[in-house]
Parts: sequence; structure tokens; C-alpha cells
Amino acid sequence: MSYYGFETSYVVGIKSWEKAPDFMFSSVYAYRVIPNFLSVHVTDTVTFIVNNYLPFAKSFLLKQGSLFYHSTFLTNVFFFILTSIVLNRILKLKPVELLVNQNVRRMVHLIAIFFMVILQYVPTNCDCIAAFFYMWGVFFTLKYLQERKPTDLIGLSIVIFISTFVRETACLNIAFFAAVFIDFENIKKKNFAFVKELVFLIIAFILPYVGLRIMIHQHTSFFEGIYLIKNFTSPYNLMGLLFGIISIYFSYKFSDETGKTMIKKYLFFSSPYLIMITLVGLFWETRLFMPLILTGIVMASYQFKNIISNK
Repeated sequence: MSYYGFETSYVVGIKSWEKAPDFMFSSVYAYRVIPNFLSVHVTDTVTFIVNNYLPFAKSFLLKQGSLFYHSTFLTNVFFFILTSIVLNRILKLKPVELLVNQNVRRMVHLIAIFFMVILQYVPTNCDCIAAFFYMWGVFFTLKYLQERKPTDLIGLSIVIFISTFVRETACLNIAFFAAVFIDFENIKKKNFAFVKELVFLIIAFILPYVGLRIMIHQHTSFFEGIYLIKNFTSPYNLMGLLFGIISIYFSYKFSDETGKTMIKKYLFFSSPYLIMITLVGLFWETRLFMPLILTGIVMASYQFKNIISNK
């Protein structure tokens, strides 16, 4: 529905592209290696299958957009389904009392994936892939909180390392980990037991981030432009900001006191990301709020209180 029914200016352009556009490999988008790789090879695969095995369907498909556009749809749907599966596992880990009821849990799951669907009116080749890796990282973080197994921490670091080749939002997994494990009261008592784990995750992000910028030389800046003024003077962008605020506030009001504290801490540790999307992103592209919205739903659904008090 969001791909073939919502006709934004972004969709009109993408529907006419026969292959991945050159700017994906000669601008800031060049650092999104995994999405670009999939854009090229999935398009080639779909083109080969249509030309050799489904020639009768080609004219029908081209009425709805180029094969590149359909390939983007297929790739994103695949990772959307994976994200939904991981989210379902997260909601079953240690749900709050309300979500012990399976039907209520299914409703929360539906709300979460519905947010993902409607935010895809600006289709990209990276958001659904990034969402999958982000939620997978959230899963490892919560598993590590429950069991303190080194394998879960290693799994989280691997997810962060790989997802940095998808998009810079991999750093939000570090913000989520910090929100869960950093207790400001312990900091006042000079208890820094969490530092080693956090440094380990930061290294897992920095290594591929810096490596990409050394290996892929760009003559452009790390962003497209500064949109600070436009974000607060355009009615479209103001509506996007309002959507993001209301969506996160929904999760906040749904949470118990511990969940509310977790959301506050997460927003604090995510402040660099929030500042960046304010400066160089467009609020109208509400997909930028997607990891924050999903995190709010997870924070509201997970029973942190008993686990943290026991730790």
C-alpha cells in the first residue's frame, strides 16, 4: 500500500529509474554499502528472471514502475518481515503485565509494524534494512540484560559492526544499550562497571565508520545540506515533527515509571542523532523517527523494573 498507493514526489522519481542512480555511489550515500550492493544485484536478478522466465508479465510490471522500483519493494518487504519476526521475539522476552495477554501483545505488535508501513511513503533502499539490524541489536541488548552472557554482547557488537555498512543509525544501538545499563545514581557513586561493554560497542561502530571514509573517498560533504531553518518554517516539516513527538509521547504514556525513565534516558543518549536530523534531515521524512518510535514501543512493553532491581 505504501509503495504503490502513496504517490509522493520521491516515488515519481524512483519509479522511472531503471537501475541504481549514480549518486548512490558518488555522494554520502556511497557509505551505505549493503543497501547499494542489494540495489544493484537484486535489480539484476529481478531483470534476469522477468526477461527469461516471465516475459508475459513485463508490460504489466512496467505500468507500476521500473524493475528497479519493484526490486526496492521486494528487498524492503523482505527486511520488513524479518524486522517483524525479531520484534515479535522481543515482545515475548519479558513483557509487562498487560502484554502477558497474547491478544494485547499482538495488538502492540500490529501498531509497531503499522508505524513502519506508513513511514515508507518516502521509499529508500536502506531504512527497512537498518530497522532490521537495529531491532536485532535491541534483542541482543535485552538478552544480555537478562542473562549477562558474553555471546549476546558479542552478537550485539557484530550487529553494530555490520549495520554501520547499512546506515549511520547503527549508533542508536549504542544509545539503547547505554539507556538500559547506565544508572546515573551509580555514576554519582563512581561505579563505572558498564564502561568496558560500552567501549567495546563504540569500537564496533567506529572501526567500520572510519574505515569506510578512508576507503571511499568523496569530494562531497558528509551530508546533503543544512535544513535547520527549513525544518521550522515549512508546514510540511512542522507536521512531520509533530507526528514524531506525538508518536514517541504515545509510548511514553503507555509505559510504567521504569519504562518512562528508560525512554527519557534513551532520548538523552540519542541527542546527537536528534541534533543531526534537525540540522541535515527533513522532519517531513518521518522515517527518520522510525527507530525512536520502535524503541518507545519496546521500552513501554518490556518489564525492566524487576530485572534491573535484581541486577
